[in-house]
Amino acid sequence: MSQLSQTAKLETLQAVLDGLMRRYQERVPDVPAILQAMIQEGLIARPEDVENDHIAFRTMGVPQLGIASLEKIFLHYGYTRRDRYNFEAKKLNAHWYSPPSPAFPRIFISELRVDDLSPTAQAIITSYTDEVKSDPVDALDLDDWRQVDEFLHKALWRLPTWSDYQRLQEESEYAAWVIYNRYYLNHYTISVHNLPEGYDTIPAFNAFLERHGFKLNTAGGKAKVSPDGLLIQSSTVAEMIEAEFAGGEKHKISGSYVEFAERKPLPQFAHLPKSELRREHRREGFEAGNADKIFESTYSHQTAVRQ
Repeated sequence: MSQLSQTAKLETLQAVLDGLMRRYQERVPDVPAILQAMIQEGLIARPEDVENDHIAFRTMGVPQLGIASLEKIFLHYGYTRRDRYNFEAKKLNAHWYSPPSPAFPRIFISELRVDDLSPTAQAIITSYTDEVKSDPVDALDLDDWRQVDEFLHKALWRLPTWSDYQRLQEESEYAAWVIYNRYYLNHYTISVHNLPEGYDTIPAFNAFLERHGFKLNTAGGKAKVSPDGLLIQSSTVAEMIEAEFAGGEKHKISGSYVEFAERKPLPQFAHLPKSELRREHRREGFEAGNADKIFESTYSHQTAVRQ
């Protein structure tokens, strides 16, 4: 049982999130470039002014890993598991988690249903994941942010071969992404609804991004809209990174990307002026149809524009 106070736990959580964001920004040049463009146009005064709607992780759905393992970290810090999602065609499950306070981002964790893949793809994946003999989160002191930070950025299995990566890519681009990138932050999400007028909707913010030369995911349209019309999302196309595979082979593959979210007020709060709207007044949760297309930000039919 943790001996930390709730305040200390939140400080530990903040340190973990800071570590994730630091490496993510180093690895995804679009992040500092977008923030700089926002500062130049006066949308924000400094990067810290951005509200982070949510961060997302991808995992392999095998017994000792997957959602059941990774979620333990965030449940420990006070997150609450919420809705479950099923992405039939992509063979994925997901949950989202609400934060212990509005100061922190929501978390979205997805996992590949490895058992739903072909025997060949399953054999490739488990040849790597079987190197992890037990749930690695169980061995962590979750009250030590340094241990958690190191874990989220270390290799869980050996470096994949280029041929294994290519074979997985043919069947599941998600599988290929995870076999190489592991728990690297898949994306973080800029909330646009609190930005200044003229930038506070997804269509307007998308126009701002394209004006500055950023490439947007076009799967399902540049703006992905929930059936109730209250959650609108968009995203950049993933950065192409030079990846070193087993044996020293180097190839360009998709890394991470940036997402943008507009949460409109719930009908009962639509009368409130923007200055009075709080997180609890706006559309909560996620939408499977939107997320399904956002996943494709790392898929080759999108990243082709960056190669």
